[in-house]
Amino acid sequence: MHFRIKQRDGPARIGELDIENNNVKTPNIFFINTNRFKEPNFAEIILSKEIEKESDILSSRDEITKINSNLVIVKYASQLLNQPNNFVNFIVELREKIGYQKAIYLPGVAEPTNISLLVYSGVDLFDSTSAIVAARKNIMFFENGNIDKNEIKEIFCNCPICSKIKNPKDIKYQDILYHNYYELISELKKVRNAIYNQNLRNLIEIRIRADPKLTAILKNLDSNNYNFLEKRTPITNKNMLFATSKESINRPEIKRFQDRVMNRYNKPDSAKLLLLLPCSAKKPYYLSKSHKFFRNTLNSIKNPFIVHELIITSPLGLVPRELELTYPAANYDIPVTGVWEDYEKKMIKNLLEKYLKKNKYEQLIIHLPKELTDFIKPIVKNEKLTCVDTPTSDKSLIKLKTTLEKIEKDYDKIESQKRAYEEIKCLASYQFGKKNAEELLKNSRIKGKYPFRKIFEKNKQLGMVTQERGLISLTLDGARKIDDYNVYIYDDFTLKGSVFAPGIKTADKNIRIGDEVIVKSKNQIVAVGVAQMNYEEMIQSNYGEAVKVRHKI
Repeated sequence: MHFRIKQRDGPARIGELDIENNNVKTPNIFFINTNRFKEPNFAEIILSKEIEKESDILSSRDEITKINSNLVIVKYASQLLNQPNNFVNFIVELREKIGYQKAIYLPGVAEPTNISLLVYSGVDLFDSTSAIVAARKNIMFFENGNIDKNEIKEIFCNCPICSKIKNPKDIKYQDILYHNYYELISELKKVRNAIYNQNLRNLIEIRIRADPKLTAILKNLDSNNYNFLEKRTPITNKNMLFATSKESINRPEIKRFQDRVMNRYNKPDSAKLLLLLPCSAKKPYYLSKSHKFFRNTLNSIKNPFIVHELIITSPLGLVPRELELTYPAANYDIPVTGVWEDYEKKMIKNLLEKYLKKNKYEQLIIHLPKELTDFIKPIVKNEKLTCVDTPTSDKSLIKLKTTLEKIEKDYDKIESQKRAYEEIKCLASYQFGKKNAEELLKNSRIKGKYPFRKIFEKNKQLGMVTQERGLISLTLDGARKIDDYNVYIYDDFTLKGSVFAPGIKTADKNIRIGDEVIVKSKNQIVAVGVAQMNYEEMIQSNYGEAVKVRHKI
């Protein structure tokens, strides 16, 4: 039996399991096949054993507690799942212990409501035991919760079984069983599709509403196992992050963004005035109508580059203008109600207080709607309010302009080239850390219009920013100025295209999927590209593309 990972979305994976010369995709479901319980015709994996009754299935499951070379089977899974904190602690510790190259099989627990979360927790394989047991209890599976057959007054399911039944009273045991099978396989495919598209977390936050235990598991994962999630979460993502619930605020990519803004990022040196702005429905912000109004107002004054724009938003908190192209700032959506929840207010206030302690400005302008201004005002000093009614009204924009014109007279003019340099340095600090940013930008200049900017040192291009990734893509010359994000390949490894995991000797611990990385052999740079695995998986894996190479020697 061999197991290979083909695709990742946080801790969740699409894998390929070789069983007796057959390739089976994971995550997947072992469908039980016995004299009493025949597997459905769509089953991709069959678990065959002579079992007389459902209790035998459960007892046989409980007897299994072994680690195959590539497969780990969890004992007492159903009991464990009923204890959310214990389950999370166990599954995280197990995954960390066995590494990335083994599949975890969790018997007897699969339901449409929990598959997405369990896969996100690191589980790869399930079985159909739960469908059999539920059918004996007249319980029908649905993606938004299980329902007793006797509570169904009208057939609302269109699966191949239910679509043939007109009266709920006619639903038999066999109908429930195969309905449950269809629901399981349907949800499984939705989960795999979400992993392919790197938006599994969006699905999870919908499904956990069906069961408080699932909500508890996700909260525990987010709150107590941030490192486990963060190191498996990509730096970049093209998909929209839908922040529709309180759980969204604790996503690892959001917490990482906030941490980098607080600890890596520093404001542009020449910025003397902080301008607080609201977010926009359209992302990135600069493409929205509202932010075009703000930019036009700024550009209409004589000295616009003394102003630094900071966008106030949920669930990210604070987004400096220089980071609006990065993920998740460029790819999130929230319900716009005008009502701010207490947890959102607390998060924004805490982040803004920390930010202002680290980044000093001489004056501050609040150009925010009243509901935002009201809870921000107590934590700022000597602020000027410029929003008359709505931020984009003519009255508000005129007041913003006249306020800026009064202030700008007190400062020396800042040239656009100087500010462009500082903005790229801000982005580089966020991406690579302050020390690497200073080295990369030393003696360099910036060319190109926002957002397509390039970094040059004399006639050598060091890197460029594109809207697609929102990060700096390095050239080989740029890579020579970064003393970090290194992937070391074996001295006898011949680099022809991408770097594959078997050729990697070691890698720097801060590397995440989507990071810009530098490939070295014999301590010399041989290539630069984008990480397709995090540092741990690169070292542990014996299969798969680890670095997609852009430039090589």
